Amino acid sequence: MKRLQIGSLFVLLFTSLVLAACGAAPAAAPTATVVPATAVPAAMDIVDTAVADGRFTTLVTAVTAAGLVDTLKGAGPFTVFAPTDEAFAKLPAGTVENLLKPENLETLKNVLLYHVVAGNVMAADVVTLDGKTADTVAGSAVNISVKDGNVFLNENVQVIITDIVTSNGVIHVIDTVLLPPAKLADIVDTAVADGRFTTLVAAVTAAGLVDTLKGAGPFTVFAPTDEAFAKLPAGTVENLLKPENLETLKNVLLYHVVSGNVMAADVVTLDGKTADTVAGSAVNISVKDGNVFLNENVQVIITDIVTTNGVIHVIDTVLLPPAKLADIVDTAVADGRFTTLVAAVTAAGLVDTLKGEGPFTVFAPTDEAFAKLPAGTVENLLKPENLETLKNVLLYHVVSGNVMAADVVTLDGKMADTAFAGKSIAISVKDGKVYLNKNVQVIITDVMTTNGVIHVIDTVLLPE
Repeated sequence: MKRLQIGSLFVLLFTSLVLAACGAAPAAAPTATVVPATAVPAAMDIVDTAVADGRFTTLVTAVTAAGLVDTLKGAGPFTVFAPTDEAFAKLPAGTVENLLKPENLETLKNVLLYHVVAGNVMAADVVTLDGKTADTVAGSAVNISVKDGNVFLNENVQVIITDIVTSNGVIHVIDTVLLPPAKLADIVDTAVADGRFTTLVAAVTAAGLVDTLKGAGPFTVFAPTDEAFAKLPAGTVENLLKPENLETLKNVLLYHVVSGNVMAADVVTLDGKTADTVAGSAVNISVKDGNVFLNENVQVIITDIVTTNGVIHVIDTVLLPPAKLADIVDTAVADGRFTTLVAAVTAAGLVDTLKGEGPFTVFAPTDEAFAKLPAGTVENLLKPENLETLKNVLLYHVVSGNVMAADVVTLDGKMADTAFAGKSIAISVKDGKVYLNKNVQVIITDVMTTNGVIHVIDTVLLPE
């Protein structure tokens, strides 16, 4: 009976619970909280990125002035090596202002495009390009080097910030403005543009050599600066530019030109050698303490200015070609110190003799030497009745053969036969100086001619 009651109670309780559950109102579902999504700003293009950054005001101004805004807002992609305002400030004073002038905008455009490479070149790519080059939109390449993990362009321009990503490329920040290599011109145009060679250019123009030095070449030009020309004796340049002297001017200028491309690395290997010039005469080359000299005292001060038709090396002194040799008579005439001697040789009928094959060694008295003779002596010798005596006096100054100074100094205490038959001169050497007949001093030696040699003396030799 008790079991029945307990079971009935359990059924009743279970039924009540089921009925209660069925009749209860359904519970409300939990409500989700909606969090608004944060907007991700779209990347700006290269120009707008540079404007917004604030460190590139000069660059932006230049890009605007050069008409490159639309280009650098284009699809790209571009890699821009962007100089900061501080980088532009490192340029020489007035450079930026000059580039921004309307007449220089093409140059400005070239400078700016030299900072732009096509494509997306990220920092991870750049560091793999050590020792290589990258072509810029300007057409010239930049050299890339990596030192201690830092990237440098053209050796000394450092990349200081990398991978500023934009919608149309990437910006790498640099600490110095990249300057494109100058476009090569020919030798003449290079000299004109340089500004240090105004006298040389004027001379080349006057001599009619412009077309020659604009030709295919190649030529190596040793170019004297304006300062080098200024070192010449007063009036020399003006005299050379006279119409009657243009052949001489042409010879002087061509003495500065060697055929072929002779670079500095080649020149330094030519110590003690010569180089044939276009003028036909050679220049002597010497190297002292790493410096190159031409003809002993003309220094090469700047090397390897490369042009489209050769190379220019800058020199500090004008090269003067050796005088073209003439015979003894013409050499004496051209010298100007032997007017009395020339007059006497002419009067004595010895011009043809001393223009002959020879060789002859002539001890030539200067006009000052003749002036030391007693008054009236020269005038007396030039009289027709005394011309035989004059002839003998003159021949007493002539020795057969080429007797150079090095030979003369070995003849101390000896005699030399002269062209005056039977007459000799006595040679003595005192303290390294040569004397003839004891008191006639040789003051200049080894003036070379085509038919012998002249030694200058300070006193007229008089045969006994």
